[in-house]
Amino acid sequence: MTRLKRLLRRFRKSEDGSATVEFVIIFPIFMFLFASCFELGTIMLRQTMLDRGIDMTVRQVRLGVVPIVTHDTLKDMICDRAAILPNCNTQLKLEMRVIDPRAWVNMPATADCIDRADLTLPALNFQTGLPNQMMILRACHLFDPYFPTFGLGEFVPRQSGDAYALISTSSYVVEPN
Repeated sequence: MTRLKRLLRRFRKSEDGSATVEFVIIFPIFMFLFASCFELGTIMLRQTMLDRGIDMTVRQVRLGVVPIVTHDTLKDMICDRAAILPNCNTQLKLEMRVIDPRAWVNMPATADCIDRADLTLPALNFQTGLPNQMMILRACHLFDPYFPTFGLGEFVPRQSGDAYALISTSSYVVEPN
């Protein structure tokens, strides 16, 4: 019994491995912060590029550079201008609606995004406007997170197929010819 007490006392006073204990406690916190910062930075960069692509495309449409406004034409223009969006042509879906500013009706809170289970679903709400009509264009782009089960990736709301949804909205008035 005294030998056991002596061993326990020596074990308790020993400082061998104390750095390992600190490392085991601190390392997961740093990895969580690193993964979260990386994921957030990626989301912010892609959101900024999507906003840029939408703004530049809407400017071209507003100035009348685009003669025929269709879903595919706008999608191609946005994807060309938002270069870093992965699989942009297959993961981007647009909504465009005519809005009457005198009888305002809000757009639905949820954006019309790609359904990864059925990629053949067309854009449900895509109306081209007449001169002097106010239009609202909303784009939804889906992309997969880098760390889906760790850090920030675990807490961000998901859409179809566990993908993040980046949503950007812009409005313009169709200029008369």
